[in-house]
Amino acid sequence: MSTRQYALPPEEPVPGLDGARLLYVTQARYSPEWDSAPHIHACTEMFFVTGGSGSLQLQQDTVPLTAGDLVTVDPGVPHTEHSQADDPLQYVVLGLDGFALRAPAGGYALLHGFAQQRQTALCLEMLLHEAAAGRSGGAALCQSLLRVLLILMTRQYQSILFPVSPEQRSSRECALVRRYIDGHFKEGLTLEQLAAVAHLNKYYLSHAFQKEYGVSPIRYLLRRRIQESRFLLVRTDHSLSHIAQVLGFSSASYFSQCFRRVEGMSPTEYRRRHQAGSTPDLRPRAGQDHFNTGEEAL
Repeated sequence: MSTRQYALPPEEPVPGLDGARLLYVTQARYSPEWDSAPHIHACTEMFFVTGGSGSLQLQQDTVPLTAGDLVTVDPGVPHTEHSQADDPLQYVVLGLDGFALRAPAGGYALLHGFAQQRQTALCLEMLLHEAAAGRSGGAALCQSLLRVLLILMTRQYQSILFPVSPEQRSSRECALVRRYIDGHFKEGLTLEQLAAVAHLNKYYLSHAFQKEYGVSPIRYLLRRRIQESRFLLVRTDHSLSHIAQVLGFSSASYFSQCFRRVEGMSPTEYRRRHQAGSTPDLRPRAGQDHFNTGEEAL
């Protein structure tokens, strides 16, 4: 008789996994009534292709799918699935909260062969069984199986794919958009353009930016323009029409409307009060930012 005993070292935390939570499990197989409309999710989705073939359509890319593939899709990225009619696509989708992946580009990552590996297939089989059975302790077991899958995945693909918290990801991309606005606020920016800078869906960007900075991207853009306009009103003799044009406003009247709502006075009155020689305060005034946050023609 031979005996082998393996002493385990103290458990080490796996960065990015502690907050991961399984929200739902979906098992799907292509049928003629398949709804292929593009959609988005506020959570990370992981597609384990268990059979058939088809593709995943994203904003910029079409990703071919075959049995064994795993595709991760970031929160807020529009996507839809298509199947080959003669080789019906089959997959399992896990929706994850509190977890995001730093994918190479485009808001997704494709990992070939991972879904067919023995350990992966076993975890998915157990996870589906427990989720469908609804037995006592099933939810806790599903969460543990999710952690196993994530550890296996990040261990194998750590060189190209590693976990970050959604807060880290949102902070990084919102900071990118904010810096872009600071450098291009005089241009005719739209929410769609700002979302493209961060490779995010515009609705997700609005939500994340608001959460990060307490203001929407469009409102922040208008704040920057009003801040610059105060300098131009006091230090130059440019007309209101010229200032509006330089700062990207659609018209002088819209510029005046925004300025009045922020400053509590018209641009003309502001110029008259401050051109006596005092230096204007160029910081946005708290409590006075009440203009429309919609996507006006700027």
